Amino acid sequence: MNSSIEKILFTEEEIREKVKQTGKKISNDYRDKNLVLVGILKGSVIFMSDLMRAIDTDCKIAFLTAKSYGNSTVSSGKIELEDTLKDSLGEDIAGKDIILVEDILDTAATLYAVREKIKELNPSSIRICTFIERNIKRNINLIPDYKCFDIQDGFIVGYGMDYAQNYRNLPYVGILKPEIYTITN
Repeated sequence: MNSSIEKILFTEEEIREKVKQTGKKISNDYRDKNLVLVGILKGSVIFMSDLMRAIDTDCKIAFLTAKSYGNSTVSSGKIELEDTLKDSLGEDIAGKDIILVEDILDTAATLYAVREKIKELNPSSIRICTFIERNIKRNINLIPDYKCFDIQDGFIVGYGMDYAQNYRNLPYVGILKPEIYTITN
């Protein structure tokens, strides 16, 4: 275990099993559909890579950048999206079934902003798949269609999730020791 991690929440094996189960549900729901997985960079990249391999029906992938955390442990509340969303997706998504793939659903502000922008491109449907949902009271009513895990508290890292661009490569999800992020904030 990394010395900056207070506690491991989800092991590599637990993650593998949950992603496999989620991929199976998506496969069943989207058989014979025109599926495009849209990964929200950077946090979703590891989850999306494993998820798309767990889906056994045809799908395309696209990525876009949306962020609200920067180098902080708290969302700034300001969502930064790429200016030319259609170009950044590299895919015409009109009439296609979209699943937005996110690492963690927290305040829901980022995902809500992305979903509203994607709607402008006239997809057939938009659903949300998150690796982790933080169970908190939100100002935005957004419920994921697919998720692997729920958490309550703690600043988590690993499996694509970071603090100041560090810890993304951990194969598990752990709670970062508070002294790591309180020193630099």
